[in-house]
Amino acid sequence: MSKKEQRILPELRAKSHEELVDELLKLRKEQFALRLQKATGQQPKPNQFGKARRNVARVKTVQAERARAAAAKPASVEK
Repeated sequence: MSKKEQRILPELRAKSHEELVDELLKLRKEQFALRLQKATGQQPKPNQFGKARRNVARVKTVQAERARAAAAKPASVEK
């Protein structure tokens, strides 16, 4: 993972739920645009597909971490 990519995850963790949803939507639109460019014969850089896919995975990872933390929190409070 490059230094730039290492800085992305803490930035994502600092965002609110709504900001993460917006970021995910933006990244999905970017993925669609790349697929559309490829289908129409415009050749985007091949590494852009992987970068977009990994960024989507990062956002989903942060969302899943928060969901697990929220699910675990009430269980520990009940005891």
